[in-house]
Amino acid sequence: MRATVDRPGLDSQGRSPLIKIRRVRKGDLSKVRDVIEQAFGDFFERQVGTRPRQVFGGAQYVHHRWLMEPWGCFVAEEGDGKIVGAAVAVMWGSLGLVGPIAVLTNYQNQDIGQQLLTACQEFRYSSLEEARKKPAMLKFRRITNSIWRGMDVGKEVEIVDGLALGDTLLLEKGRELIGFAVVHMPPNSEAPHGAAYVKFLAIDSRHRKPEYLHVLLATAEEMAAAAQLGQVVAPAYTYYWTAYQVLLERGYHVDFTMVRMKRGKQEDYEDGSDLVLDDWR
Repeated sequence: MRATVDRPGLDSQGRSPLIKIRRVRKGDLSKVRDVIEQAFGDFFERQVGTRPRQVFGGAQYVHHRWLMEPWGCFVAEEGDGKIVGAAVAVMWGSLGLVGPIAVLTNYQNQDIGQQLLTACQEFRYSSLEEARKKPAMLKFRRITNSIWRGMDVGKEVEIVDGLALGDTLLLEKGRELIGFAVVHMPPNSEAPHGAAYVKFLAIDSRHRKPEYLHVLLATAEEMAAAAQLGQVVAPAYTYYWTAYQVLLERGYHVDFTMVRMKRGKQEDYEDGSDLVLDDWR
């Protein structure tokens, strides 16, 4: 005797559903957020045995990233219009970042995630043409290009300014820009509740002095204190060992660890002596 059990994600005959991959529309945003949080909530519950009340600690990843890069946001949709997966991709010049990407638990292992990833990759390769840059962004691009050939985080700066998600801190010496930091503040940004979040920080590779990194971090900490926030969250890629050491010297500690996976020519990648804090999630 063989028993069969209906499972969401399969039709009445046990076949995988027909899935369409399309770009995110404005009306999808709340559902995309729900799908991502539900999928990650299920994952964390399986891993640690309890479901977090807030999957990302209150951080928001969908709305402003869609405004910043609407051509890089995709959903997986069943024939009846149900959204069962979503992926977000943004371009930093020649560097493409994918994530978050999520598929509802009952629809996993059906190549839906791979289809979403393929859509993001095709977006990435079709978007390499340089757009016209505002003069104010040229200094940022000069710094990031010296760290990673073709990197441009101008969109991150513009979206933080345009939506009042936080602020971009500048470190200048005379008329020269030495470094900058893009900082998110709660409640409607990628910052978790009660914390300021350093999304990206870079010191010009011609000025690799740890004291410059100390200055920018101190300014971010003052910014958090002024907003009565009790914490500053900063990403640390341990390949940038000097930057990691500066964080330790300032009393930062590891909250959680992640793996960075890269695709491309090694000579385009970063120099370990650069003073950079960046989060590719």
